[in-house]
Amino acid sequence: MKRSLYTVSTFVRINTKRFFRDRLALFFTIGFPLIFLFVFGSLNSGSGGASFNVAIINQSNSQFAKEFVNQISSSKVVKVKTEVATLNAAKEKMSRSELDATIELPGNFGDTAKGALYPSGQAKVIYTQNNQQSAIALTSILDAQFKAINAKFIKTETPFTVTSQQLNERSLSAFDYTFAGLLGFAIIGMGIFGPVNVFPELKKMGILRRLSTTPLKVWQYFLSTMIGQAIIGLISLAIMFAVAIGVFHLQVVGNWFELALFLVFGIVMILGIGLALGGWAKNERQVAPLANIIVFPMMFLSGTFFPRFLMPEWLQSISAFLPLTPIIDGIRLIATEGKHFIDILPQIGLIGVWMIVIYAIAFRVFRWE
Repeated sequence: MKRSLYTVSTFVRINTKRFFRDRLALFFTIGFPLIFLFVFGSLNSGSGGASFNVAIINQSNSQFAKEFVNQISSSKVVKVKTEVATLNAAKEKMSRSELDATIELPGNFGDTAKGALYPSGQAKVIYTQNNQQSAIALTSILDAQFKAINAKFIKTETPFTVTSQQLNERSLSAFDYTFAGLLGFAIIGMGIFGPVNVFPELKKMGILRRLSTTPLKVWQYFLSTMIGQAIIGLISLAIMFAVAIGVFHLQVVGNWFELALFLVFGIVMILGIGLALGGWAKNERQVAPLANIIVFPMMFLSGTFFPRFLMPEWLQSISAFLPLTPIIDGIRLIATEGKHFIDILPQIGLIGVWMIVIYAIAFRVFRWE
């Protein structure tokens, strides 16, 4: 038994050293997921509120109009493009979707009519057909601001009102969903494409055939690969966590030990698919189409790039049983919702079932040459 474990540890060191010497493998295992993290993180880590790019064409010289423009310009929701000075320039930018809408203040906006006690006016929101929803939202925002201004001039009683209440619970942001999916994407890369690329090359070079003439057993080779990939995977995912926390302010509320253990569990399960494909294939041409057929449905249906709740219910029911789905769901539940193993037993059970099935196939189809 000691000799068997020594053999396993030796191959773990060999595989790990070979990985860190392979610049291409380093890029696709660590660098490539980081690129996706920066791209999707930049898209989804904003404040979460809607914002509108608008131009304000102020044709009024009244003091009220000037104060109103300053008030709108200081808003975080409305981003005023001050370089747009004419309506024609604004229309040109709207046609290229550089502006969501244009707010036009007529010449009499903010003037006080004879005998009137307060200024008045009507602002106009100009928009194109494809920006109708943004214009409706912007009109509602301006309407709310005008109501607040009107209340200062005319005191009215409001029979019906609305109030708000904040719950003492934290909801998931778009980046929380995206980050868990990106971890799943990284696990697929190291677990499937790693063995799929390496094994056929080793067979082509005759290395696996020579190993088959030694006392090395298939289970020893598999176990050493599993341990090595788990170590490499944890390093890669730890870098992603560090970037997500440092750059995109990810808040991990779950237990780090449980999270690391679950990640290892997920890496080992997905690795079984790579071992089965790479161990079965004789060359790259044979394995590449089959790997894509297996990987792409998981990438797009398991919540890798967008949440599964956006899918139709029938598709959610089907995708829930894909191997990658419980991994992504489990990562999200532990990392961002603070769940424990006892809370994610369905995900752990499904991963366990897939692991038994996948490794049974991997051992059966593996061939040294």
